[in-house]
Amino acid sequence: MWAHSMTVRDYQDLIDRGWRRSGKYVYKPVMNQTCCPQYTIRCRPLHFQPSKSQKKVLKKMLKFLSKGEISKGNGEGEPMDSAMDDAVAGDFSLINKLDIKCELKTLSTDLKETIESEEKKKEKSSQKEGFNEFIHSQIIEEKLGSGEPSHSVKVHTGPKPGKGADLSKPPCRKAKEIRKERKRLKLMQQNPAGAFESFQAQGQPAASPKAKPNQPKSLEDLIFESLPENASHKLEVRLVPVSFEDPEFKSSFSQSFSLYVKYQMTIHQDPPDESVDVRMSASLQPERPPHGPECGYGSFHQQYWLDGNIIAVGVIDILPHCVSSVYLYYDPDYSFLSLGVYSALREIAFTRQLHEKTAQLSYYYMGFYIHSCPKMRYKGQYRPSDLLCPETYVWVPIEQCLPSLENSKYCRFNQDPQAEDEGGSKEPDRLQVFYKKSIMPYRVYKSHHKDPSEEATVLQYASLVGQACSERMLLFRN
Repeated sequence: MWAHSMTVRDYQDLIDRGWRRSGKYVYKPVMNQTCCPQYTIRCRPLHFQPSKSQKKVLKKMLKFLSKGEISKGNGEGEPMDSAMDDAVAGDFSLINKLDIKCELKTLSTDLKETIESEEKKKEKSSQKEGFNEFIHSQIIEEKLGSGEPSHSVKVHTGPKPGKGADLSKPPCRKAKEIRKERKRLKLMQQNPAGAFESFQAQGQPAASPKAKPNQPKSLEDLIFESLPENASHKLEVRLVPVSFEDPEFKSSFSQSFSLYVKYQMTIHQDPPDESVDVRMSASLQPERPPHGPECGYGSFHQQYWLDGNIIAVGVIDILPHCVSSVYLYYDPDYSFLSLGVYSALREIAFTRQLHEKTAQLSYYYMGFYIHSCPKMRYKGQYRPSDLLCPETYVWVPIEQCLPSLENSKYCRFNQDPQAEDEGGSKEPDRLQVFYKKSIMPYRVYKSHHKDPSEEATVLQYASLVGQACSERMLLFRN
């Protein structure tokens, strides 16, 4: 379809039925016929934790900004591309094992004796093993006051030279953290009632019952880590609406478009073209409802300014329920920064930021996932994520879809054989038509036009966009 103009609500409904846009061109793959089925994929940012390889990209950017360090190796690749690993699951499993719930209301006699006993063991152990330490955890909340002894968690140091890390063991903790833990336990022994207040008074952070001392840094912590005053570079990300009526978009357009042409010629070997590409245009009508995000809904460019120059532009749509990634173009000279991965992580963090103001905006849409093309599987690394069932248009966790995709390119992910397309076209006569500058329902239009071939086209359109969109959007007939 060519969308002369489209509301954000309509486009939200369309992408939830497998459509995507490139500028004003809106398209939907014929899933059961195409050689490489393209499944709509969305990430759930509220539960997202960066993988090891994704953290490396963020750290690489931090080193470049703070010290000007350029990592070895080529960062080129598909947008959002990064090495496949299972670090997300691994990180969570380790954290679950090491979760320590703290409660300092009471300390039983048995608990005191256990601490003293463990302290003696710890002293002997430290003489033999050097850095190996025993850290005492507090009794889980439900055991407090019951007289049951506490449990200890053995913290292992890193592997010896020549030996690999044992991921089944908890990660080592810094000596500073161990000293703090010892001090707090000593205070608890001396004065159980006032230990908590005393520890806080010395400038230590308050420990809540649900505190997780070993919790990994959040995505935001990694992205927005403070830089030294004498940092080598300055990176600024600006959100600009795609509109020549916006002064910032207008003033930066020349530089942004030159970057786009350079990217297309270098990365995709396109011939030089001075015309504005469809990806640079927008068909979405901007909206600023009172309960929506401060920036409003519509099409935007996230411009990455490095030392006063644009080095990358992420084309995104902000819709009622999601941030949808449309396209990314960047300066090939900065490929070593893995800007595809970096921009995706910034967009996930941006979605979480928007969610704080607009609760229903809680997903990050990454376009299409193509399992039958190994080069196009990288989007599945941003987890947790879901794939859209091409028949019933319900979302299914990607882990449940992958076994089926290994056996067949085209799959119906909904396991309920009785399930149907709930939002499908049920009353095509209610479809809205725009004809000779007039709006009319399809039943009125077809009473004056008895062309069977046109009717087949209109009915196909209705089935693809669904009942709701067919009644809101206007199908142009000439």
